[in-house]
Amino acid sequence: MINVESAIVTVGLTKQFERHIAVNDVDLQITKGDVYGLIGPNGAGKTTLIRMLAAAENPTKGEIYLNGDRLLLNESNRDIKRHIGYLPDDFPLYDDLTVIDYLEYFARLYNLKQPQRRQRIQEVLDLVNLESKRNALIATLSRGMKQRLSLARTIIHLPTILVLDEPVSGLDPIARLEFRESIKTLQKIGMTILISSHVLSDLAELCNAVGIMELGCLVESTTLKDLYSRLSRQQIIISSLGEGDKLEGELKNCHSVKAWEKLPHGEIKVEFAGDSQDRANLLKSLMDANIPIHDFHCQQEDLETIFLRLGHKQVS
Repeated sequence: MINVESAIVTVGLTKQFERHIAVNDVDLQITKGDVYGLIGPNGAGKTTLIRMLAAAENPTKGEIYLNGDRLLLNESNRDIKRHIGYLPDDFPLYDDLTVIDYLEYFARLYNLKQPQRRQRIQEVLDLVNLESKRNALIATLSRGMKQRLSLARTIIHLPTILVLDEPVSGLDPIARLEFRESIKTLQKIGMTILISSHVLSDLAELCNAVGIMELGCLVESTTLKDLYSRLSRQQIIISSLGEGDKLEGELKNCHSVKAWEKLPHGEIKVEFAGDSQDRANLLKSLMDANIPIHDFHCQQEDLETIFLRLGHKQVS
């Protein structure tokens, strides 16, 4: 029984190319309205999985359900495929067209009629902040603008499920910020979004759930909150105006301190296993030892650190 709250469900999804298994028996479930981040090293199977979800690749075996309906590659469920918006990492643009002509072309492909077509083009231009470039040749756009135009083309037909494969690859920080804002807007209007990226700081900001792939297998699939609570180790950043040896001596005497390292600008990052009272006790011991502390704050490991540690465990 497929959960009616699920936008994407896969059952035993597998893709084999000759002797190579690119996606291996993946059971995936993404709730409607989620922004789901797909993480993994190159060759982990992310793009192959995404292509199968977008009906661009035929599974070797397994099943895919979108909004509760089974996805097939034949023409029997064309209406289901219209619910998908797919942005691959290498989708071509037509440099000799203007922005408005490009969107007009794809709107016609999706059989959008006037006045809906004109209204929808205006909506996507506003959403990706390209109204001022509507009559510009695509060849004159920056890389970031081209990627936002690709997103506009992907959502021109109002899909309920958006699948994005490395959409911020090669973008500068400002272009990534603009792209993130567009994704946040799409989530607010109810789209379910699956996005793969190597820029894990972007996924940490955008996503409420993540999946981690390794060698074709889905080794983690959970909410970001659960991932942090289970796998993110607590850290304390400490800075002092001197007495470094005395500071390290106090750390050695604290049973809640598991390890520490010196950071490039003189701070010390402490791996800490205690609770709030233990943190208070550590700070008090440093003050009692007359160590001139000018910064003492707690943080959790970020998504990138968790991923790298998990990847190391998989290889080990």
